[in-house]
Amino acid sequence: MEISQRHPSSYAFSIPLYIRLADGLIAKIESGELAPGKQLPPERELSDSLGVNRMTLRRALQVLESQGLILRKHGVGTFIAEPKIDRQMEVVFRFTTGMLSQGFIPGAKMISFEEITAESVLAKDLAIPISSRVYSILRLRSINREPVMIEAYKIPVHRFPGLDLFDLESRSIYEIMEGEYGVSIDRARQSFEPITATPFEADLLKIESGEALMMERRISYDGMNQPVEYGQDRYRGDRFRFVTEAKPFPF
Repeated sequence: MEISQRHPSSYAFSIPLYIRLADGLIAKIESGELAPGKQLPPERELSDSLGVNRMTLRRALQVLESQGLILRKHGVGTFIAEPKIDRQMEVVFRFTTGMLSQGFIPGAKMISFEEITAESVLAKDLAIPISSRVYSILRLRSINREPVMIEAYKIPVHRFPGLDLFDLESRSIYEIMEGEYGVSIDRARQSFEPITATPFEADLLKIESGEALMMERRISYDGMNQPVEYGQDRYRGDRFRFVTEAKPFPF
């Protein structure tokens, strides 16, 4: 089959103007020319300076807003958002130490802590008998007092008796497991998928219902290959980006 050839420059005309405009603004944000917290000029002024009509500008700004790169404050204006936080996907992520290493002040707020009975699927995930007792923990995590992530843990009670006696708002759960129970996380099986925020999640995270979240499902294992916890965490899509390193597939 013969494939027709086109001059490379002709492809540019197939890309909508608002996309090219959005790409240019994104480049300015990534370079630091448009710094976090900077307020953009009013639409009329900005469209004139960029040489586009206001409809094209609005469509470009919608692209940036959908990616969490700008924030619109009703009655105030449009601002460049804070840069997203890198979340390495190929490691067992520790929120407290991870945020401290990037210069943030991490925080935790307990939403609920209860004991439940493990149904068949959870029992299989945690390799425990059906109807075993399990801690169900829900925490809201923050950086610099801004809520950014909801943690949901399911942890076997028999492995961590008395876990409810520890201050889970000021201490890392993994640190308590290691320091108080001698259980360390050796590896984890993780999956990631995009979801949208329910009204409950949106209220906790101080965002609009339906905004983008990334959900991480996780089963963590100790050095004896025994499940330690089942996690289901929800990250704000406008505050995190998920990063991994890849090598060529060995053919």
